[in-house]
Amino acid sequence: MDKESLEAKKAHAEKEISQLENRQKILLNRIRKEERNARTSRLCHHGAILEGVFPAVLDANGEAIKEFLIALSRLPGAEELAEKTLNAGDGE
Repeated sequence: MDKESLEAKKAHAEKEISQLENRQKILLNRIRKEERNARTSRLCHHGAILEGVFPAVLDANGEAIKEFLIALSRLPGAEELAEKTLNAGDGE
């Protein structure tokens, strides 16, 4: 093989590497987008449940809701009840 042939193969290999790197970036972006969409869906679903169970939070701002949930979590037995309830849901 002569030098020109080797340089052509090198250029072709570099082009393939560049294409594969771009494909990897596209796939990583797609994965990130799917993760964001799943998180957004989960947050909307959980927020809808919260509003359904506690209609008073409809007019509250984010900080007030946070304080409300923290206060609930500090009630006696709240941690044990949460663990029991959430673990019972795992069996479904």
